[in-house]
Amino acid sequence: MHASPTTETLDHLRHEARACRACPLWQDATQTVFGEGPAHAPIMLVGEQPGDKEDIAGKPFVGPAGQVLDRALQDAGVDRGKVYVTNAVKHFKFVPRGKIRLHQKPATPEINACRPWYQRERAAVNPALVVALGATAAQSVLGKIITIGKTRGRLLDLDETAKALVTVHPSYLLRLPDADAKAREYRRFVEDLTLALPFLQP
Repeated sequence: MHASPTTETLDHLRHEARACRACPLWQDATQTVFGEGPAHAPIMLVGEQPGDKEDIAGKPFVGPAGQVLDRALQDAGVDRGKVYVTNAVKHFKFVPRGKIRLHQKPATPEINACRPWYQRERAAVNPALVVALGATAAQSVLGKIITIGKTRGRLLDLDETAKALVTVHPSYLLRLPDADAKAREYRRFVEDLTLALPFLQP
């Protein structure tokens, strides 16, 4: 779907999203976690959903995966302060295990229910590049279920005004048990993110 530039402001969208009841996830989450970054950033990063730390802080990518993302962006030469960061799903989906809240992958109905927020965010920011971090983000950005391996690391036409780039979610790197695999996959992740660099040029 083409996201035409809009006159809606991010502040207006953020305020409206606080009251979102489009799917049941709001019932157990602490709060809506909306995107943040420059209002007209040339690059928009889309993750899966807020995690435990994000749910509490109300900000995207401030937990362990966010730290990996920050390091990878820095290594790729991309200034996080110049990109807009959000998630495909705005509420934390989890199952309680004692005092721990275990992350659960959002289901398609939840992704679809939240997709209008992503579309309105994208229309407000009007980025030249949308980077989908992981399969859930790619499903929201591209509007269909895709295989990361088949689409990863190359620029795709989103519409006549913007490109999309699909890569892994940084939490994937945290889950790899083998140090060598972790280092290798981190390098691949950084290589993917370097494809965003030309979009930061004035």
